[in-house]
Amino acid sequence: MTEKINIIDLHFQHSSDTIASFLIETSIGPVLVETGPHTTLPYLEKEINRLGYELADIKHVFITHIHLDHAGAAWAFAAKGATIYVHPAGVYHLSNPQKLLESAKRIYKDDMDRLWGTLRPIPDAQVQAIAHQQVITIGDSAFKAWHTPGHAIHHIAWQLNSVLFTGDVAGVKIEDGPVVPPCPPPDINLEDWENSIDLIKQINPTALFLTHFGKVAQHQIIAHLDELKTTLRNWANWMLPHFEADKAPKEVEPHFMKYVQDSMKERGCPEKLIELYEYANPSWMSVAGLLRYWHKRK
Repeated sequence: MTEKINIIDLHFQHSSDTIASFLIETSIGPVLVETGPHTTLPYLEKEINRLGYELADIKHVFITHIHLDHAGAAWAFAAKGATIYVHPAGVYHLSNPQKLLESAKRIYKDDMDRLWGTLRPIPDAQVQAIAHQQVITIGDSAFKAWHTPGHAIHHIAWQLNSVLFTGDVAGVKIEDGPVVPPCPPPDINLEDWENSIDLIKQINPTALFLTHFGKVAQHQIIAHLDELKTTLRNWANWMLPHFEADKAPKEVEPHFMKYVQDSMKERGCPEKLIELYEYANPSWMSVAGLLRYWHKRK
């Protein structure tokens, strides 16, 4: 069968085109790729209902990685009976989310509940660790896992037929804006990320589905991936002298944010679009990630 892929805009921070979830209609019912954060669950449920389903109808949830904007509501689907498919390195954190939750609270402080909500443990029996190139068959549909580290060590791009759900490994692109790399700590690795980009090219998909945000058509994919690789290197090279000067992230953050936003303005991006990029991929978050990358390299 030809599965129907529904792009669900989760309206994160009450804005469009920042975080997506994907409901796929298979021969035996709906499957979800990405849940988004817990805070957007009411909107996700509303859209699932609009498509003719209930939360409990979703028995299979595919997660690209465990960051809260991608998997923060996975526990709510598990509570309704779903199985959650995730990278082996992410299994523990879904079953025992306390460390992940505490780490997020240290970063976001008083904004934690407003942005992300909470996490609850998922029973071990409902979390499946998925190997590289392993195939999960749901009815007539086959989902193939491609381990794609670089943004996170626990990252999977999920292939369905000839399309690829890329999480963050294929970057962030909103509307007609540029392709940018989300680089939060602690796992950023440029070499791994570039290898993952090359792997996507080898897979040769007919479309990319970006969690941030939407569909990249086949004729755009190579230029999209090349732009991502170039920007990733540019950001890292911009950060290197700040690392060598032993600057703290808080000292660098306003300068990096200005660098990123000035680059977007040079591309003709209006203020509203830049604001959406900051919601989807806060540029200040990339400072600590890129500084940590250079620390590990040096």
